[in-house]
Amino acid sequence: MSLYHSTRSRAHACSAKQAIRTGLAPDGGLFVSDALGTQKVDVDTLADKDYAAIAREVLGLLLPDYTADEIAACVDEAYTGTFASPEVTPVVDIAPVGGEGAPHAHVLELYHGPTSAFKDVALQMLPRLMARAQAGAGAGERIMIVTATSGDTGKAALAGFADAPGCGITVFYPEGKVSRVQELQMTTQAGANVAVAAVRGNFDDAQSAVKRIFADRALADRLASAGVVLSSANSINVGRLVPQVVYYFASYAQLLRAGAIAAGDAVEFCVPTGNFGDVLAGYYAKLLGLPVSKLVVASDKNNVLFDFLTTGVYDRNRPFFTTTSPSMDILISSNLERMLYYLSGGDCELIARLMADLAESGRFEVPAELLAKIQETFACGWADEDEVAGAIAASWHENAYLIDPHTACGYHVLEKLPAAAGSAARVLLSTASPYKFPRAVLEALGEDVPADDFACMRKLEEVTGTCAPAQLAALETAHERFSDVVDVPGMGAYVEDAALRL
Repeated sequence: MSLYHSTRSRAHACSAKQAIRTGLAPDGGLFVSDALGTQKVDVDTLADKDYAAIAREVLGLLLPDYTADEIAACVDEAYTGTFASPEVTPVVDIAPVGGEGAPHAHVLELYHGPTSAFKDVALQMLPRLMARAQAGAGAGERIMIVTATSGDTGKAALAGFADAPGCGITVFYPEGKVSRVQELQMTTQAGANVAVAAVRGNFDDAQSAVKRIFADRALADRLASAGVVLSSANSINVGRLVPQVVYYFASYAQLLRAGAIAAGDAVEFCVPTGNFGDVLAGYYAKLLGLPVSKLVVASDKNNVLFDFLTTGVYDRNRPFFTTTSPSMDILISSNLERMLYYLSGGDCELIARLMADLAESGRFEVPAELLAKIQETFACGWADEDEVAGAIAASWHENAYLIDPHTACGYHVLEKLPAAAGSAARVLLSTASPYKFPRAVLEALGEDVPADDFACMRKLEEVTGTCAPAQLAALETAHERFSDVVDVPGMGAYVEDAALRL
């Protein structure tokens, strides 16, 4: 059976279940498996498979110590009756984006789950995987999920873990740096085992503090004496990452069924991303045999990834911008570490050194030969706030297709970048419902913007003839349960208090 180990060392090997249950490797690295890519998915058979069948196959390859029955049960529980589309992640055809001669463009809609964001695809699955992993642990052990969110992960994780037996969840979000709709999704969450707090700081502050909480051995010992262990629902947890690989294959299957491509044709994917998890899942799909011509990283004004992919220098010592795409307002992209591990040929010493440089100085630089390998697979672009607004307007006026600001970053990048050589189609990953950001979308369409977000929702419905997801509209009258605000140094104590109440 293939084992998982840290990106920074092979000293600690464990099963997929143990990696999921633990979340972060003991040395602060991320769990990876050297078996990734040794088995392939047969793309010639994809057109005949629905989402559930593809999920069973992909997850079976990536999580080999789960039995076929366990995987099947997890897939059934996660995706039966929980998504508004029978495709789970439907592909929508739009006009070519990127100028004359560009391949046909499509949008992969990832926001039809219970919280209207792409995180649902993984976070409906992770609690099921966690429950099977926990079953083999010590009797009576409880897991406290600790997660920092830039906007969407928090609610999706809360929805997945609320009242899950043997689990609790604590979510931190940056105060004043998520949309009001995103904030209400979290602060109104029901469940006896949930805790939510705003953090005085930005997402990077919160995410770095969560990593320090995982590394706090004294805290771990105190919690262990109470029968509690910590784990994560961020994409640093491999159980959060691998379900995202599925929708790349599912989109390819839909393109095959529509006759948009033939089996073996290469597809270009454009992915709005801040923490690098969503696009990394596309790289995993490529290693598993999906014909990918290019993975295009689309950033907002916090364009640290663009600079890195262009120059090989990662430098978070820069201004932090609060934008209309808050889930991408990130300067420390955790999952980049996994990509660097694989493209460096599994060089743990290099990864440990780069991550140490990042921790100590806020920057690192990769060798020129490694940058060249990265650029063979990854392209990049970014959009400022005016360009985001322009892309929302262009998508609506040219395609009668409404997009949110995160998706708009990708739309703009597709407009500006020529298609990758050999691409038979271009697929833009749409990461959230536009109704999660009604104020920004309405303003981009040139409309007067009401003061209240829910009035914005109603006006957006009126102007476009589209409908807000019921779960978002219902937030207007939902009871707000949480109003806690903590400083970064107080996050550990907040987690400990929540964990001891489990």
